Amino acid sequence: MTPHVVSVIGSSPGVGKSTLCRAVAEWLADTGASVDHFEEADILTRGAFRPVAEEFAGGNAAVSPSTLTECTRAYVAEAVAQGKDYVVTDALVPFIPSLVAWGHDERTLSRVMGELVQALEPAAQVTIVYVHDDPERALRRAVQREGDAWADWYVRKLAGSPGTRAVHDLSSAATHLRFEADLTRRLLDQTPWHVLAVDVGARNAQEAFAYTRHHLVKNP
Repeated sequence: MTPHVVSVIGSSPGVGKSTLCRAVAEWLADTGASVDHFEEADILTRGAFRPVAEEFAGGNAAVSPSTLTECTRAYVAEAVAQGKDYVVTDALVPFIPSLVAWGHDERTLSRVMGELVQALEPAAQVTIVYVHDDPERALRRAVQREGDAWADWYVRKLAGSPGTRAVHDLSSAATHLRFEADLTRRLLDQTPWHVLAVDVGARNAQEAFAYTRHHLVKNP
């Protein structure tokens, strides 16, 4: 049995990525499929990604791209061995926001994408669900949900990373996220993966899930 990998990623905080990922995982499990739901925080606790946790624990502020690739390869092999029908991941592959923040340029990211394509070859299919909205609008939603302290933390996090040091407030964060969205689309275009773009600017959470479910049914 080879699993269908469904990776839910977002263009910005506040787009509802995790909510959609959870809904997709629950729906697939309700159909009777064997599903592994890999939540965003799981990257520091899953066995296949132990090298990632170890690099952070060693004091590194970043993780080697080769570590991410090899951990992804190990995770897919684990899902195959367990006979999973689906793996549904939240903000995992293709790691673009982290790689950009760590200072890697587009040429390096393009190479990493090629390596990730190879790492995911055992999967029956790979679908990237790309949840997107205007960054300023999405960030406003995130602040409304999380509060001003979260906004300060988010700006400090970006400002403190090599690839996002130009960020100094929410407006410049939105500018960076627009750049990152364009980069993400270019990089995904280089892959053989099925990319499902979900525009949440005019959809609520229920509508975004219905749209995603409809397209996943068409491309099982």
